[in-house]
Amino acid sequence: MSRLLILIPAYNEEGAVGDVVRSVRATLPHIPILVVDDCSWDRTVATARSAGAEVLTLPHHLGLGGAVQAGYKLAFELGYDFVIRVDGDGQHDARDIPRIFDTLQKSGCEMVIGSRFVDGGGAAHTSVIRSLGILFFRMVLRPILGKDVRDPTSGFVGVNRSALQVFSNSFPLEYPEIEALVVLQRKAFRFEETPCRFHPRRTGKSSITPLKSIYYIVHVLLGVFVNALRRGLR
Repeated sequence: MSRLLILIPAYNEEGAVGDVVRSVRATLPHIPILVVDDCSWDRTVATARSAGAEVLTLPHHLGLGGAVQAGYKLAFELGYDFVIRVDGDGQHDARDIPRIFDTLQKSGCEMVIGSRFVDGGGAAHTSVIRSLGILFFRMVLRPILGKDVRDPTSGFVGVNRSALQVFSNSFPLEYPEIEALVVLQRKAFRFEETPCRFHPRRTGKSSITPLKSIYYIVHVLLGVFVNALRRGLR
């Protein structure tokens, strides 16, 4: 288990990140936890440290993709074989981390996605707009990936060392979950989904407004098709 690192990207999550760290520690008492603070202006860093996590503080706000890539890069350089990402807002259930880790080890896949739509683990807490967006991206990704992905926007994700090496060098900076799947597809890597429980956000609110949702769809579609085109030209 010393080969595993728990990665928690966080931006202004002082109200939730402490409980997230403690819930991970209660589930996996001896596994290192790294919070990557994306230049928060609140007490995210102090709260994470007081809860028992190591903290990597970024000097500039890079966005979610930049924070995750920084954590992946550090994990790869430190020699970790597996990293499981848990969001800092409390939506992911730490008790499901062992299931993701077990699937990573037994399946040999480069990525395992904790899905709220496999066995309905958290579908009830998903808004109508987000559910429609997920359905849309399922249809877009199906012909590109060659298989269904039930929860393409999930941030509850485990990766092995092969994926770590790839993501350390190249990782989508904005809204990375969907584009990361296409990056893996270009490398002929495999992924699986496993059922996980999701909860409502504990504090704050999502930064994705209805207007940003439109930008999100256009931005991700461009990224998906560019990545797919690169694969086709190889």
